[in-house]
Amino acid sequence: MSFSPATFNYLAQMVRDHSAIVLDESKAYVVESRLSPLLYSEGVRDIDELTLRLRDDRHTPLRRKVLDAMTNNETWFFRDLYPFEALRTMILPQLVARSECDKTLSIWSAASSSGQEIYSVAMLIRENFPSLLNGRLSLLGTDVSEAILERARAGLYTQLEVNRGLPAILLAKYFQQAGRDWKLKKIILEMAGFRSVNLSLPFPAMGRFDIVFLRNVLIYFTLDTRREILARIRQVLRPGGVLFLGAAETTLNLDDSYDRIPFQRSYYYQPKL
Repeated sequence: MSFSPATFNYLAQMVRDHSAIVLDESKAYVVESRLSPLLYSEGVRDIDELTLRLRDDRHTPLRRKVLDAMTNNETWFFRDLYPFEALRTMILPQLVARSECDKTLSIWSAASSSGQEIYSVAMLIRENFPSLLNGRLSLLGTDVSEAILERARAGLYTQLEVNRGLPAILLAKYFQQAGRDWKLKKIILEMAGFRSVNLSLPFPAMGRFDIVFLRNVLIYFTLDTRREILARIRQVLRPGGVLFLGAAETTLNLDDSYDRIPFQRSYYYQPKL
C-alpha cells in the first residue's frame, strides 16, 4: 500500500457512508488505481495529500470526484457472454411469446457504469428481435455515480473499450469514429435511458422489470445489504422475471426465494412462484 493505513480507512469509510460499498485492505490496489489519475489534475503529490485536502472540507467538488472514481466498476461490452447467449437463445424468445398481446419488455442494468452492458442488450435486441422495437421497450441503466452516467449517456468509448468484447461487425454497424474514439450511433443511444440509483437505499419508482442485470456489484456489499438488495429486486421483477448476477455471485445462503436456473456453465435466477 503506497499510502497510509489511516488514509485507506478514511477513504473506505467515506465510500461506505456514501454507497454501502465495503472496501477491505485487500482492495487497496483498487483505491490506488482509481485515485491516481486525480493526483495530477488536483495538483497533489500522493493519495495521502489528496485525503488531507478532503479532510479540510468534506463538501468540496473534490469529494464528489473521489467518490465517483471509487465507486465506478469495470465493465465491457458483452461481458462474460453467457447472459447474452441466454437472452438470445432462451429468455427473450420466451418473453416475446409470452407478451405477444401487448409487446412490452423492460430490462434494467442495475450497476451500469459507463453503459456497455445495457448498450450490449440494445444491440442484441436490434440484431435478433427487431419486432420488439415496435412495442413498448424500456432499457434502463442506473449507477450511483453521476459522472459515469454522463459517460454512459454520451456513448463515447476509447479504442481499448471497444476492443473488449465488442464484435467487429457490431462496431462497424453501430459506431462511428470520433477522433481516436468511437461513438455509438443515435439508433442505439436512443434505446437506453440512464438515471442515478443507490442500490443500498430503497429503490425509487421505476416500474417493474422482466430482466435485471445485477452483475459484479453484490460482492462489494455486506451480507445484510446483499439480502436487502435481493429482496427489493424480487419486488420489482415481474412474474417469470429473470435476474443475472456476476459469475462469482449467488443468491444461495442469502435469499431462498429464488430458483437457480442452469445455463451452459453458469446460472440465472428467478423468484419462486
